Amino acid sequence: MKIFYGVQGTGNGHITRARVMAKELYAAGVDVTFQFTGRPCDQFFDMQIFKEFQHREGLTFNTDNGQVNYIKTAIESKPIRFIQDVKALDLSAYDLVISDFEPVTAWAAKTQKKKVVGLGHQYAFNHEIPRKGADPIASQVMKHFAPSDIGIGLHWHHFGQPILPPIIETPEISNNSLRNKIVVYLPFENQHKIIKHLCAFEDFHFHIYSPTPVDCSYANITCNPLSREGFKKDLYDCAGIISNAGFELASEALYLGKKILVKPLHSQMEQISNAAALEQLGYGCKMEEINSEVIEQWLHQNHAVRISYPNTAKFIVDWIKSGLPKIDDNFINLAWKNVDVMQVNI
Repeated sequence: MKIFYGVQGTGNGHITRARVMAKELYAAGVDVTFQFTGRPCDQFFDMQIFKEFQHREGLTFNTDNGQVNYIKTAIESKPIRFIQDVKALDLSAYDLVISDFEPVTAWAAKTQKKKVVGLGHQYAFNHEIPRKGADPIASQVMKHFAPSDIGIGLHWHHFGQPILPPIIETPEISNNSLRNKIVVYLPFENQHKIIKHLCAFEDFHFHIYSPTPVDCSYANITCNPLSREGFKKDLYDCAGIISNAGFELASEALYLGKKILVKPLHSQMEQISNAAALEQLGYGCKMEEINSEVIEQWLHQNHAVRISYPNTAKFIVDWIKSGLPKIDDNFINLAWKNVDVMQVNI
């Protein structure tokens, strides 16, 4: 079986999910070709698992100090180049196409009448889930950005809808978390502003990861370049995370039992909805702006939520190998059967 798998690479969450899927696809003997779009090729890192992947420019969203800028996004979208990329992608040799909200792959499959499975958190928005910050532009983007024939949405809770648990790595849980260690990943924010807010909390040590190098002289703050292995190591034994409201990192934190504080991107419906869902479920806290008072209250919380998510990637690969049978109540119930939500002390 040959699969073409497109991944939106603007943020690292889609790539993290694709890494987990890659392991299960390879283990099942599937011949898979990956394509990444959304950022320059030289800005991707730790990509060895994807072998000789393809890269195209694709589409991305322009962000400025924690807010999506739709005007700059439109100006920088390069529609002619996008159409050329769609036309240049030949999918004739593949049995199935998967798009993790990646538009070049999705639209190429649509124009070539190839069945495309949309796999990712964004496809959960086709169902009745917590939703906030919607506007006509955001709704149309979510609907048409990367269309699919079958949409498999992922979320932290099923909300009584036909969606699946997150696709994450499921390592052994650490019982040696460091109560004063906090991982900070706010790549779309002003890093110097973040440091200014965090430096006063001298009883905590913050491990900041950012796309561009940042100089910092405070003893309680360590600034790191993006590194998947380094980030995983720090996430494994930290007490909590401060991040934007992306889906994948919060999913990993919930599985590991880390407390969560999110600052959603303004004008980004998905992130605003994610923050609302975390609060509604009691899984995390949010702040509208980087706020020292909110951070201080959250830092002194001594509890978190741990959720025993399954190996959803293997579940989906088995479904693919079985010929994409209808997704019914039995399929969904089986996916969530052993998911437990536990309160843990930090």
